[in-house]
Amino acid sequence: MQHDWLDKNFYKMLGVSDDASDKEVTKAYRKLARKYHPDANPGDAKAEEKFKEISEAYDVIGDPEKRREYDDVRKLGPVGGMFGGGAGGGRPGGFGPDTGMGGGRNFTFDGVDLGDILGGVFGGGAGGGRPRGPQQPRGEKGDDLQADLHLSFDDAVSGVTTSVHLTSDAACSTCDGSGARPGTRPSSCSRCGGRGVLDDNQGLFSLSQPCPQCGGRGHVIDDPCTTCRGTGTERRPRQVKVRIPAGVKNGQRIRLKGRGGPGRFGGGHGDLLVNVEVKPHDVFGRKGTNLTVTLPISFADAALGTKIKAPTIDGGTVTLKVPAGTSSGKTFRVKGKGIATKKKTGDLLVTLEVAVPTDLSDEQREAIAAMAQVLEAEASS
Repeated sequence: MQHDWLDKNFYKMLGVSDDASDKEVTKAYRKLARKYHPDANPGDAKAEEKFKEISEAYDVIGDPEKRREYDDVRKLGPVGGMFGGGAGGGRPGGFGPDTGMGGGRNFTFDGVDLGDILGGVFGGGAGGGRPRGPQQPRGEKGDDLQADLHLSFDDAVSGVTTSVHLTSDAACSTCDGSGARPGTRPSSCSRCGGRGVLDDNQGLFSLSQPCPQCGGRGHVIDDPCTTCRGTGTERRPRQVKVRIPAGVKNGQRIRLKGRGGPGRFGGGHGDLLVNVEVKPHDVFGRKGTNLTVTLPISFADAALGTKIKAPTIDGGTVTLKVPAGTSSGKTFRVKGKGIATKKKTGDLLVTLEVAVPTDLSDEQREAIAAMAQVLEAEASS
């Protein structure tokens, strides 16, 4: 890889896009070559310099193999320039002529200190990059907690504001979660200088590992709180108010941001995951946002037709007209009488179940037998 590939945009030099075809690249080069060729511009130093630039550009992106390498280097940026080999076995690219890769000096590319960039990637300096200074004490985010909430079918349908009770860690009421005795504060770790990490120099790079003295937090507690013994938390019962939206389903999990376990040493709270269990209803079922109900109907009403009243979840009723000859299992849809959520409102699905009499009187038996004879006669005629 040529050392100055990162400095130059060969596509821009030829006036083509990065995804230009080989034919478009060649066409652009020939046009510019005719314009800036020294024979066409005798004594013009600027034209001669321009001709050299476009020739260099075409030498790279006009060659499919070199063009692939060039594109890969540009995608990697300065880091790619440091590690890449070379199209012609050149030295590592991306460094200025007066910079070094060791000896305690920083190295730059286009005025950017690569020690800072690589230090952020590998946790320390690179090639003599500047070490990081003390940091603010690192807080630790609290744990996510879980709680079960049992709801009635009606509350799940309409939504409710309630509370869940749990016993969990909470921020220490004495030290407000700092872990230090009131009136004192954690001090910077002497071993890592407050950085939370220790560097292991590996030549070009400095690899980092958490400081064993402070556990990677960057600070230590010299005078621990007597209540939480320096942990910043204490275990106690608490209740959390929960707003359950209308239409919540059995088995659904609701996440409450920041209502979980407390962070340690000033870190943010975790989340509370509420697992909802809905008690079945004696009358209604549900399919998504639709409510379902099954109603019995007599054989005579199903055969002759009738009007029936179906219950609704709000305690009211709706009247349905049942046409003559309705079969058992027929379902009627009542629009807008299902579960109302923010997104949609479901329907009420009423399924009729024809009740077949099992204990018939002699008169009823004779009537049904007579009807059966009439139906058989009509079917055979």
